[in-house]
Amino acid sequence: MTQGTSSGPARRALLGAAVLGTAAVGAAAGAGTAHASGGGGGRPARHGLPVPAVIAHRGASGYRPEHTLGAYRLALDMGADVIEQDLVPTRDGHLVCRHENDITGTTDVAVHPEFADRRTTKSVDGVSITGWFTEDFTLAELKTLRATERIPAVRQENTLYDGRWDVPTFEEVLRWADREGRRRGRPVWLHVETKHPTYFRDIGLGLEEPLAKLLRRHGRDRRDSPVFLQSFEPTSMRRMARLVSSPRVVLLSGPSSRPWDFVRAGDPRTVADLVRPEGLAWIASFAQGIGPTLDLVIPKDAAGRLTRPTALVRDAHARGLLVHPYTLRNENSFLPADFRRGTDPNAYGDVFGACRAYFATGIDGIFTDMPDTGLLAAEDFRA
Repeated sequence: MTQGTSSGPARRALLGAAVLGTAAVGAAAGAGTAHASGGGGGRPARHGLPVPAVIAHRGASGYRPEHTLGAYRLALDMGADVIEQDLVPTRDGHLVCRHENDITGTTDVAVHPEFADRRTTKSVDGVSITGWFTEDFTLAELKTLRATERIPAVRQENTLYDGRWDVPTFEEVLRWADREGRRRGRPVWLHVETKHPTYFRDIGLGLEEPLAKLLRRHGRDRRDSPVFLQSFEPTSMRRMARLVSSPRVVLLSGPSSRPWDFVRAGDPRTVADLVRPEGLAWIASFAQGIGPTLDLVIPKDAAGRLTRPTALVRDAHARGLLVHPYTLRNENSFLPADFRRGTDPNAYGDVFGACRAYFATGIDGIFTDMPDTGLLAAEDFRA
């Protein structure tokens, strides 16, 4: 049913062939530096997790509609080391798991005539969006909706599960993780993002305080708790640092971008400033890791092919920060050009080769829509 199930000599041949590509060779050439700062095979676990850790991006979203209990369960059954949730609030202050507060493309809200008048246009982090938004629904209303596949043109098979699950609350996910942890005899790690925290605080629906309350209720508020907190807004993680001791990660987008909290505060720094040694030292004063886009780890050239790794992994490790970049996917359209196979953008490319190039930089983990693929690729770097 899924790619990434080969094993033994066949899998090793696939991975071996991948390094013959120019990008993988470039990554390997830079790996000596990365290994010296904590990369390579046999690295010690960080926060009790294997290295590199495989983080299920919105659950096993390559196979099930994202941010559903079905996607989370499948990711856990596949063996994912960590499972991600993105949090947005309802009108009555409940935290629910959606990648965005705009639920137009991830639920069946458009076919509910009783909510037709809720469709509106808003500016979220400076971007005008028209649709339906979680903050305009009570939890009871939101629970009448069903989750759907976000990119059906790419993942037509996932539409089989449209309508099967509702939108989970974060508290439901925490209870599920607690149950599964007891049943499996090991904690279920979560990677929890506060989405658009400045926007929501401005409308009276701050995310950090209710999140901290839930973490404390479920015993995930300590330094050694099996959870990472993350945000594209550094001030959200600084606020969380005052509320709980759970490990925190600052997410980083493209080099020229500015976190929205910086824009609002008039802070001129860009992501390019934050990935410099002084910027990383500042992040390390309140966080334990960074979550950069993969292009900050290995940039692409004008043709979309991987070039040589940057110094980001080495510099982050030198300041005690783990590195969890995002997002690896199997489909050609999401892979670097040198790892695409054939002309169908939705067909699977050489994702094992891409994994090998990224893992060779010494990253501590990777977000992926297909945890099984990531786990197979990670085996060679954990031995």
